[in-house]
Amino acid sequence: MNPTTSVDHLTPRRWAEANRLLVRKALAEFAHERLVSPEPIGTDRYRVRADDGTVEYRFQARLLALDHWRIDPASITRHAGDRELPLDAVDLCLELRGALGLSDEVLPVYLEEITSTLAGTAYKLGKPQVSAADLVEADFQEIETQMTEGHPCFVANNGRIGFGVHEYHRYAPEAARPVRLLWLAAHRDHTTFSCAADLDYDTLVRAELGAPTLARFADTLTGLGLDPADYLLIPVHPWQWWNRLAVTFAGEVARRDVVCLGEGPDEYLAQQSIRTFFNVTEPGRHYVKTALSVLNMGFMRGLSAAYMQDTPAINDWLAALVDGDPVLRRTRLSILRERAAVGYRHRQYEAATDRYSPYRKMLAALWRESPVPGLEPGRRLATMASLLHVDRAGRSFAGALVARSGLPAARWLRRYLDAYLVPLLHSLYAHDLAFMPHGENVILVLHEGTVERVIFKDIAEEIVVMDPTAELPPRVRRVQVTVPEDEKILSIFTDVVDCFLRHLNAILVTEGVLDEDTFWRTVAECAADYADSVPHLADRLRRYDLFVAEFPLSCLNRLQLRDNRQMVDLADPSAALQFVGTLANPIARFAPPR
Repeated sequence: MNPTTSVDHLTPRRWAEANRLLVRKALAEFAHERLVSPEPIGTDRYRVRADDGTVEYRFQARLLALDHWRIDPASITRHAGDRELPLDAVDLCLELRGALGLSDEVLPVYLEEITSTLAGTAYKLGKPQVSAADLVEADFQEIETQMTEGHPCFVANNGRIGFGVHEYHRYAPEAARPVRLLWLAAHRDHTTFSCAADLDYDTLVRAELGAPTLARFADTLTGLGLDPADYLLIPVHPWQWWNRLAVTFAGEVARRDVVCLGEGPDEYLAQQSIRTFFNVTEPGRHYVKTALSVLNMGFMRGLSAAYMQDTPAINDWLAALVDGDPVLRRTRLSILRERAAVGYRHRQYEAATDRYSPYRKMLAALWRESPVPGLEPGRRLATMASLLHVDRAGRSFAGALVARSGLPAARWLRRYLDAYLVPLLHSLYAHDLAFMPHGENVILVLHEGTVERVIFKDIAEEIVVMDPTAELPPRVRRVQVTVPEDEKILSIFTDVVDCFLRHLNAILVTEGVLDEDTFWRTVAECAADYADSVPHLADRLRRYDLFVAEFPLSCLNRLQLRDNRQMVDLADPSAALQFVGTLANPIARFAPPR
């Protein structure tokens, strides 16, 4: 790639616009998490002062339910005395360093993540515009690659520290460039493979690669005097080979414990999670999730060989639970099972590190089902993140879906909630089970603009069973965690209400699709109707009350600002939570009569 043209997206105009958008988000989310306190200076006018008081930001905003600050980006100005200064998201973080609690260690890395997020926005601003209305008719992967916002709560949400600019153009989801994965042969003495009960290694690799490619790979090994039967195949992100494995695993390569076999036959598109790939050559084949030693939004995106050994068993268990529950069957919920996993265990790095170390997460992969084979005629797929997508004209994808459906907005919303919220409520109340149901982890099945059902994915790394006394199969016990009784309901209040529905409400209200009362009344009616449908769970519904007047505010940015390399321990997610006061529950006033 030409070094000059590689930065063509970094123009003064786009950089200024990217900064305005990110400063808006930073002010809004930092205010929501009470890291800053906007002061009123007029009707719908506010200001936020820097730590030392020498700089202030002024803006127009509307305060919505859940302390959501709907800031008009065009209204934001930055002032130092009588001078107006340009908006700069990095400067904002420096000026608010004390308020944000940024330590000397975290600060420079966080600023790098902010800068990378800005660069990504500038790139997206340079892409051809696709309207929300046109996106309604787009296919699954076009929608995926058109997403612009990233996680709706995290400010530094596209750090991707490790990618060079040429690699950004090659591998970022928004670049929408097909990628061929590299395949390695890894010696069985150091490699673990696990799979679902109805699958085996040979069946998997034949289905994923085909006989000609398998023969080519075998020829490469025999040409080196090696026996293919001694090796297992691992798909690898090309970045990981060039930047980590070929150097950091040099001894393994030299000893022929790891052998690079070259590219596979299929082309893939990177998903929003950057390390997971959708097969565009054969869409019915599995997603492939790869290890990627890139720092992004609070985690190094590696995969642990040891951690993934039980992944297929966890998925088998959850699939059986979903299939066997009549309420979940009625919602038509399905999951994309992670069907197989493979990982290489580097003896020396394991001897030198603990289980958190990125050195243990460099060479592994898993295969996840594709949603395509199970799609009914006339249906479309879309990432749920698309419901928070707004095009450059200010029109939302959610609003365009409502228009396409021809339904009243409240009825459209209720159908979506029946498909999305009800399975989450029932999982909590019937099974003490919580998903991580943010937009990137949920796929919508759409029919004529209406959400018919949802598909949950990213299972084994994200689900938790919050009952420490539950009897689980030995290989599933990894997902069993102890959560304080008063925090269990936060799997709904934080992960669903505050981190997703808060933003969807703001988008639909701002666009005039419906009003706030209608939005939250519809959520309340969905929850109340679910409660009426499960009288046998009445005691648990009272214990974990959805209609309580307020709930604790659990803050995501505070996690990243405290430690942007390992925000939480997945084995004990409750321990790291950052609480700051409470939020008024927007559905409480619509509670059914007791």
